[in-house]
Amino acid sequence: MTAETAQAVGSRPLPAVSPAGGDAPLRIALLSYKGNPFCGGQGVYVRHLSRELARLGHSVEVVGAQPYPVLDEGVTLTELPSLDLYRQPDPFRTPKRGEYRDWVDALEVGTMWTGGFPEPLTFSLRARRHLAARRGDFDVVHDNQTLGYGLLADLGAPLVTTVHHPITVDRQLDLDAAQDWKRRLSVRRWYGFTRMQERVARCLPSIVTVSGSSRQEIVDHLGVRPERVHVVPIGADTDLFSPDPSVPVVPGRIVTTSSADVPLKGLVHLVEALAKVRTENPDAHLVVVGRRADDGPVAQAIERYGLEGAVEFVKGISDAELVHLVRGAQVACVPSLYEGFSLPAAEAMATGTPLVATTGGAIPEVAGADGETCLAVPPGDADALAGALKRLLGDEGLRRRLGAAGRERVLARFTWRQAAIGTAERYRASIERAARARAGARAGAGPLPVRPSRP
Repeated sequence: MTAETAQAVGSRPLPAVSPAGGDAPLRIALLSYKGNPFCGGQGVYVRHLSRELARLGHSVEVVGAQPYPVLDEGVTLTELPSLDLYRQPDPFRTPKRGEYRDWVDALEVGTMWTGGFPEPLTFSLRARRHLAARRGDFDVVHDNQTLGYGLLADLGAPLVTTVHHPITVDRQLDLDAAQDWKRRLSVRRWYGFTRMQERVARCLPSIVTVSGSSRQEIVDHLGVRPERVHVVPIGADTDLFSPDPSVPVVPGRIVTTSSADVPLKGLVHLVEALAKVRTENPDAHLVVVGRRADDGPVAQAIERYGLEGAVEFVKGISDAELVHLVRGAQVACVPSLYEGFSLPAAEAMATGTPLVATTGGAIPEVAGADGETCLAVPPGDADALAGALKRLLGDEGLRRRLGAAGRERVLARFTWRQAAIGTAERYRASIERAARARAGARAGAGPLPVRPSRP
């Protein structure tokens, strides 16, 4: 049976099955302190995982703050509003007097005023209060990388936490890119919440992550014991991200998903590579799914290489528009210096669009071997990027072969249904552990200890 056939069969709803022995539907609270579906992977994760968990028969309630996630039918959204201090078009705003509701709001504003990022902490405090008032409503609480102090309280149900990758990686890359001591001081203050996340992570009994690379980073950076970290790969929506031969391919189009001036994403290296490619292929042009920065390294590189007409930024597009854009590209590119998983790689491969990707972080776990399912290059190497792009743009047979192999790889390994099944297994393992702890306490042995890991 081909991977296509296996995926078609696997799309029919089946009951959730757990190695712990239970198959009853679970009542799940899925926490999301930031759920923007158009910027970053957290909103994508919450939307697709919650949908597939619901299709497995579970009851899923997403408890989220602004920007609220977009959810599919069968999933409930409970809004847990913050002060939304970073909303557009007035980010870093000062709220009006009547907007303050309690001391958590004051803490949120005070942290922002002093250059910190408050949302993981303040959302965790609001979530703790909300869950305490609803004790008994849920069988398990699933935190999506908040890692705030509020979640160390008794939440009325076992806690499972997803860590896509430690934010300490982002912090170090931003520090490395800082141009002076003032910028480094600002970066350290902004990422001050990572100290809290390190402490909280070491106290958690069960962490889910999305790749082997991220698992090792969690152990190394956060000091979590390896036996507490479990890999459950995520995936692409392979029904939506699928090939469509009727979509015309635009000659020279390269597509990437990136935040313009986040050093982690490596966009500046791709812009430099594009300039090199255009010396031999003047049709080559780049479409960036993401916000364009008016100033900064990427804008400066575009001006320096005279690429104003060859780089286009698009943002806020629908899923259907994104799929159409990727299908119409000759090449998709992931130039990141590091990724904890790389959804853009999986989604591009699922459409059958050939991929050029770096070997940063977990990207090779998703994209596969060089020359088999993608062309792989070292991170931060504009010359290598340019060479791979030239090779792929100039070889139609290679594009067809890599595109087909990439699609097969995603169908076999990286679908949201598989992610939901694996996540539900972690839920049941945590519920069983909590039940054993309660039984031990009733027997007079006391609860099972959760010893903090050593950094």
